[in-house]
Amino acid sequence: MAFSASFVLTIPLIEEIVMQDAIIAVDQGTTSCRAVLYDATGKPIDMAQEEFRQVYPKPGWVEHDAEEIWNTQWRVLRLLLDRYRGAYRFAALGITNQRETTVLWDRRTGKPVSPAIVWQDRRTADICERLKREGFESHVRSRTGLVIDAYFSATKIAWILERQPQVREDAEKGHIAFGTMDSWLIWNLTKGRVHATDASNASRTMLFDIVAGSWDPVLLEALDIPASLLPEVRSSAGDFGHFEYEGLSIPIRGVAGDQQAALFGQGGMEPGTAKNTYGTGCFLLMSTGEKFCTSRSGLLTTIAWKIDGRIEYALEGSVFVAGAAIQWLRDGLGIIQTAPESEAIARQARSTEGIIVVPAFTGLGAPYWDMYARGAIFGLTRDTRRAEIVKATLESLAYQTRDILDAMQEDAGCRLKRLRVDGGASANDMLMQFQADILGAAVERPGRIEATAFGAACLAGKACGLWDHTGPKAPTRIDRVFRPEMTEDERERRYMIWKKAVSRTLGWAE
Repeated sequence: MAFSASFVLTIPLIEEIVMQDAIIAVDQGTTSCRAVLYDATGKPIDMAQEEFRQVYPKPGWVEHDAEEIWNTQWRVLRLLLDRYRGAYRFAALGITNQRETTVLWDRRTGKPVSPAIVWQDRRTADICERLKREGFESHVRSRTGLVIDAYFSATKIAWILERQPQVREDAEKGHIAFGTMDSWLIWNLTKGRVHATDASNASRTMLFDIVAGSWDPVLLEALDIPASLLPEVRSSAGDFGHFEYEGLSIPIRGVAGDQQAALFGQGGMEPGTAKNTYGTGCFLLMSTGEKFCTSRSGLLTTIAWKIDGRIEYALEGSVFVAGAAIQWLRDGLGIIQTAPESEAIARQARSTEGIIVVPAFTGLGAPYWDMYARGAIFGLTRDTRRAEIVKATLESLAYQTRDILDAMQEDAGCRLKRLRVDGGASANDMLMQFQADILGAAVERPGRIEATAFGAACLAGKACGLWDHTGPKAPTRIDRVFRPEMTEDERERRYMIWKKAVSRTLGWAE
């Protein structure tokens, strides 16, 4: 059969949907879990956040429910995945986390064997004192860059093993896994396929030789911790497996402890650059590059990150209670309703002359390292109102930062001319001005104050090839520079009152 005429079959063109690349950052903090979506230029697109419970079983003890943290983190992550899966291709996921907080779980069930012991917890002070008596201080300092303190993970692991014989027995058989929160999230995201951490988190355990880049057998033996508990240590910008969700397969490519991630997110790759993060705690880090600098002033030497096989270091000063002091005003004393209103209330204060709040609720970190210090309010008079207490509490963050910066400048042998800040409390203009005043140095606040999640995104973006070592193309904009207005005499007089108050709190709980 023949056709008398030819014809052309026309198929309508289907417009191809081009998905934009994006990076998701998971930010597992001390009081909340967040997920942040960044586009290919580094611009934040959306964020989901949810708080979780803080548990205080005894004075000086702080615990978290690791399963609650996983479920909370998964909810906020899933919210962004569902909301943007039609608009973006998720090139990679980065993780940043509260450091030192210790989780032990059963490899067979994936369930925690005890509550997570939080970095703020002081219950292992006796184990620390034993290590000091046995002469391990110089070994800990030279190998791990840390000091012997309940702050770190090592004694928390030992405490759990000592008090739970069945967990000890299972650990000896290789059935128990240890991790900081990054390892716990990776394990759950990969359904138990990957038990790993990065070098920055490993360096906060007091079990990791930060020069050799491996777990330290001397400290494992001293604390009777089986090596089988420990995660594999990988590059901060590297392969941590992938997770699957409703047809998506998303690689996990960047991991760093929250403070190291913030330094990376602030562009602190060059030696001598410094940042201060005002979170639950307050953490000042200065990059020293590939140089291991031993502090003479009570600071820590820590791994900043490991990238392309190269370890870089930082000097760090740690304040245990910063934003947590504002949370205490809200939840403990009930004298503010929300954290942001603390600035407006503080501005109503007549004066904080002579009123000092030392928020040593869980001891004091750098440069004091006193596990037995406790909080106090000094200088109260009959006309002291809530506004004065709120303002003095905010000022305590600035005083503690001055403590650390003085020590850091002594170690570095130079004076920093400016300090770059990030974290929630850095949005408080009054606090930032007082910080500049009490330091006698400029304080720079970037337009992007949530540097922690951004740093995790940058590491993941580098590892997956979306960005090079310089990071995304969108530059970091400086929102405001606070310059000192206080006279030198006033600055030093007020700082000496602070030092006097701190001296009264030392050793209180002994």
